[in-house]
Amino acid sequence: MYQTHLQRERQKILGLIEDVNKNRFTIFQSLTLLRQLSLDVSLVDPSLSAVRSSKLDVLFEQLEDLVAEGHRALIFSQFTGFLGKVRERLDEENIEYCYLDGGTRNRADVVNEFKNGSAPVFLISLKAGGFGLNLTEADYVFLLDPWWNPASEAQAVDRTHRIGQARNVMVYRLVAKDTIEEKVMALKARKSQLFADVMEGDALSGGAITAEDLAGLFRE
Repeated sequence: MYQTHLQRERQKILGLIEDVNKNRFTIFQSLTLLRQLSLDVSLVDPSLSAVRSSKLDVLFEQLEDLVAEGHRALIFSQFTGFLGKVRERLDEENIEYCYLDGGTRNRADVVNEFKNGSAPVFLISLKAGGFGLNLTEADYVFLLDPWWNPASEAQAVDRTHRIGQARNVMVYRLVAKDTIEEKVMALKARKSQLFADVMEGDALSGGAITAEDLAGLFRE
Protein backbone atom coordinates (compact mmCIF):
# COMPACT_ATOMS: atom_id res chain seq x y z
CA MET A 1 0.00 0.00 0.00
CA TYR A 2 2.79 2.41 0.85
CA GLN A 3 4.62 1.82 -2.42
CA THR A 4 1.41 2.20 -4.43
CA HIS A 5 0.68 5.59 -2.88
CA LEU A 6 4.33 6.66 -3.08
CA GLN A 7 4.42 6.13 -6.84
CA ARG A 8 1.26 8.16 -7.30
CA GLU A 9 2.34 11.00 -5.02
CA ARG A 10 5.80 11.12 -6.58
CA GLN A 11 4.39 11.65 -10.06
CA LYS A 12 2.16 14.43 -8.76
CA ILE A 13 4.69 16.25 -6.59
CA LEU A 14 7.93 16.20 -8.55
CA GLY A 15 6.39 18.56 -11.09
CA LEU A 16 5.32 21.02 -8.39
CA ILE A 17 8.33 21.45 -6.16
CA GLU A 18 10.08 24.07 -8.28
CA ASP A 19 7.49 26.52 -6.93
CA VAL A 20 7.16 25.42 -3.32
CA ASN A 21 5.25 28.49 -2.15
CA LYS A 22 2.60 28.20 -4.83
CA ASN A 23 2.12 24.46 -4.31
CA ARG A 24 2.78 24.29 -0.59
CA PHE A 25 -0.64 22.94 0.40
CA THR A 26 -0.59 20.14 -2.18
CA ILE A 27 2.95 19.13 -1.21
CA PHE A 28 2.00 19.16 2.48
CA GLN A 29 -1.00 16.92 1.77
CA SER A 30 1.20 14.36 0.03
CA LEU A 31 3.79 14.40 2.80
CA THR A 32 1.07 13.92 5.41
CA LEU A 33 -0.48 11.02 3.51
CA LEU A 34 2.84 9.18 3.29
CA ARG A 35 3.56 9.83 6.96
CA GLN A 36 0.17 8.40 7.94
CA LEU A 37 0.74 5.33 5.78
CA SER A 38 4.01 4.79 7.65
CA LEU A 39 2.00 4.53 10.88
CA ASP A 40 -1.13 2.61 9.91
CA VAL A 41 -2.62 2.21 6.42
CA SER A 42 -6.16 2.42 7.82
CA LEU A 43 -5.53 6.09 8.66
CA VAL A 44 -5.63 6.68 4.89
CA ASP A 45 -8.01 3.89 3.86
CA PRO A 46 -10.41 2.79 6.64
CA SER A 47 -11.38 -0.28 4.61
CA LEU A 48 -7.93 -1.67 5.43
CA SER A 49 -8.50 -1.74 9.19
CA ALA A 50 -7.75 -5.48 9.19
CA VAL A 51 -4.13 -4.76 8.15
CA ARG A 52 -2.06 -4.71 11.32
CA SER A 53 0.17 -1.76 12.08
CA SER A 54 3.75 -2.96 12.50
CA LYS A 55 4.53 0.12 14.53
CA LEU A 56 1.73 -0.64 16.99
CA ASP A 57 2.92 -4.23 17.28
CA VAL A 58 6.44 -3.05 18.18
CA LEU A 59 5.10 -0.47 20.64
CA PHE A 60 2.98 -3.02 22.48
CA GLU A 61 5.83 -5.53 22.65
CA GLN A 62 7.71 -2.87 24.61
CA LEU A 63 4.73 -1.78 26.71
CA GLU A 64 3.93 -5.29 27.83
CA ASP A 65 7.30 -5.61 29.56
CA LEU A 66 7.34 -2.06 30.92
CA VAL A 67 3.90 -2.29 32.49
CA ALA A 68 4.72 -5.68 34.03
CA GLU A 69 7.86 -4.18 35.59
CA GLY A 70 6.02 -1.20 37.07
CA HIS A 71 7.35 1.48 34.71
CA ARG A 72 5.29 4.38 33.36
CA ALA A 73 5.44 5.75 29.83
CA LEU A 74 4.59 8.89 27.88
CA ILE A 75 3.55 8.18 24.29
CA PHE A 76 3.61 11.06 21.79
CA SER A 77 2.32 11.38 18.23
CA GLN A 78 1.57 14.28 15.93
CA PHE A 79 -1.51 12.41 14.66
CA THR A 80 -4.50 12.14 16.98
CA GLY A 81 -5.95 9.53 14.62
CA PHE A 82 -3.00 7.27 15.35
CA LEU A 83 -3.29 7.94 19.08
CA GLY A 84 -6.87 6.72 18.67
CA LYS A 85 -5.51 3.43 17.30
CA VAL A 86 -3.23 3.17 20.33
CA ARG A 87 -6.21 3.75 22.61
CA GLU A 88 -8.11 0.91 20.93
CA ARG A 89 -5.22 -1.48 21.52
CA LEU A 90 -4.82 -0.35 25.13
CA ASP A 91 -8.52 -1.04 25.68
CA GLU A 92 -8.13 -4.50 24.12
CA GLU A 93 -5.15 -5.22 26.38
CA ASN A 94 -6.93 -3.83 29.47
CA ILE A 95 -4.10 -1.37 30.10
CA GLU A 96 -5.16 1.76 31.97
CA TYR A 97 -4.16 5.08 30.38
CA CYS A 98 -4.67 8.84 30.37
CA TYR A 99 -5.17 10.87 27.20
CA LEU A 100 -4.42 14.48 26.26
CA ASP A 101 -4.75 16.24 22.93
CA GLY A 102 -5.44 19.77 21.72
CA GLY A 103 -9.19 19.29 22.19
CA THR A 104 -8.97 18.20 25.83
CA ARG A 105 -10.84 20.74 27.94
CA ASN A 106 -10.02 19.45 31.42
CA ARG A 107 -6.28 19.45 30.77
CA ALA A 108 -5.24 20.03 34.39
CA ASP A 109 -7.52 17.26 35.64
CA VAL A 110 -6.10 14.76 33.14
CA VAL A 111 -2.51 15.65 34.07
CA ASN A 112 -3.29 15.32 37.78
CA GLU A 113 -5.01 12.00 37.13
CA PHE A 114 -1.79 10.63 35.66
CA LYS A 115 0.49 12.21 38.26
CA ASN A 116 -1.55 11.00 41.23
CA GLY A 117 -3.05 7.82 39.78
CA SER A 118 -1.78 4.42 38.75
CA ALA A 119 -2.24 4.48 34.95
CA PRO A 120 1.06 3.29 33.44
CA VAL A 121 0.52 5.05 30.08
CA PHE A 122 -0.13 8.67 29.12
CA LEU A 123 -0.99 9.38 25.46
CA ILE A 124 -0.21 12.95 24.41
CA SER A 125 -0.48 14.75 21.08
CA LEU A 126 2.36 16.99 19.97
CA LYS A 127 0.40 20.23 20.15
CA ALA A 128 -1.05 19.44 23.57
CA GLY A 129 2.23 18.33 25.15
CA GLY A 130 4.62 21.10 24.24
CA PHE A 131 4.46 23.36 27.25
CA GLY A 132 3.80 23.42 30.95
CA LEU A 133 3.84 19.71 31.74
CA ASN A 134 5.98 18.26 34.50
CA LEU A 135 5.62 14.49 34.26
CA THR A 136 8.54 13.07 36.19
CA GLU A 137 6.33 10.15 37.21
CA ALA A 138 7.19 8.59 33.83
CA ASP A 139 10.56 7.05 33.05
CA TYR A 140 9.95 5.96 29.44
CA VAL A 141 9.08 8.10 26.40
CA PHE A 142 7.92 6.82 23.01
CA LEU A 143 7.88 9.12 19.98
CA LEU A 144 5.67 7.30 17.49
CA ASP A 145 6.57 9.42 14.46
CA PRO A 146 9.56 11.59 13.52
CA TRP A 147 9.02 15.26 14.13
CA TRP A 148 10.23 17.91 11.71
CA ASN A 149 10.91 20.31 14.52
CA PRO A 150 13.79 19.21 16.81
CA ALA A 151 12.87 21.86 19.38
CA SER A 152 9.32 20.51 19.78
CA GLU A 153 10.64 16.97 20.07
CA ALA A 154 13.09 18.06 22.77
CA GLN A 155 10.28 19.78 24.67
CA ALA A 156 8.26 16.57 24.65
CA VAL A 157 11.14 14.50 25.99
CA ASP A 158 11.86 17.16 28.61
CA ARG A 159 8.44 16.54 30.20
CA THR A 160 10.12 13.72 32.14
CA HIS A 161 13.44 15.45 32.82
CA ARG A 162 12.18 18.17 35.15
CA ILE A 163 13.38 18.80 38.66
CA GLY A 164 12.45 15.85 40.83
CA GLN A 165 13.26 13.13 38.33
CA ALA A 166 15.33 10.56 40.21
CA ARG A 167 15.48 7.82 37.56
CA ASN A 168 17.06 7.36 34.18
CA VAL A 169 14.66 8.14 31.36
CA MET A 170 14.62 5.91 28.26
CA VAL A 171 13.51 7.51 24.99
CA TYR A 172 12.44 5.42 21.98
CA ARG A 173 11.86 6.86 18.50
CA LEU A 174 9.89 4.46 16.33
CA VAL A 175 10.83 4.86 12.65
CA ALA A 176 9.30 2.76 9.86
CA LYS A 177 12.02 1.30 7.64
CA ASP A 178 12.04 2.19 3.92
CA THR A 179 9.46 4.96 4.31
CA ILE A 180 9.41 8.75 4.35
CA GLU A 181 10.11 8.54 8.08
CA GLU A 182 13.67 7.37 7.44
CA LYS A 183 14.11 10.19 4.95
CA VAL A 184 12.82 12.76 7.44
CA MET A 185 15.32 11.51 10.02
CA ALA A 186 18.15 11.79 7.49
CA LEU A 187 17.02 15.28 6.48
CA LYS A 188 16.91 16.39 10.12
CA ALA A 189 20.43 15.06 10.63
CA ARG A 190 21.69 17.08 7.65
CA LYS A 191 19.74 20.19 8.56
CA SER A 192 20.38 20.53 12.26
CA GLN A 193 19.03 24.10 12.17
CA LEU A 194 15.61 23.02 10.94
CA PHE A 195 13.61 24.57 13.77
CA ALA A 196 10.65 25.86 11.73
CA ASP A 197 7.65 23.61 12.21
CA VAL A 198 6.49 22.31 8.83
CA MET A 199 3.10 21.59 10.37
CA GLU A 200 2.54 25.35 10.30
CA GLY A 201 3.98 25.60 6.80
CA ASP A 202 6.94 27.75 7.83
CA ALA A 203 9.63 25.28 6.82
CA LEU A 204 8.17 24.96 3.33
CA SER A 205 7.92 28.70 2.74
CA GLY A 206 10.96 29.97 4.60
CA GLY A 207 13.61 28.12 2.65
CA ALA A 208 14.60 25.81 5.50
CA ILE A 209 13.58 22.90 3.27
CA THR A 210 14.67 23.29 -0.35
CA ALA A 211 13.07 21.92 -3.49
CA GLU A 212 15.88 19.37 -3.65
CA ASP A 213 15.16 18.30 -0.06
CA LEU A 214 11.50 17.77 -0.93
CA ALA A 215 12.34 15.82 -4.06
CA GLY A 216 14.51 13.53 -1.96
CA LEU A 217 11.56 12.69 0.29
CA PHE A 218 9.63 11.28 -2.67
CA ARG A 219 12.45 9.44 -4.47
CA GLU A 220 13.28 5.77 -4.11
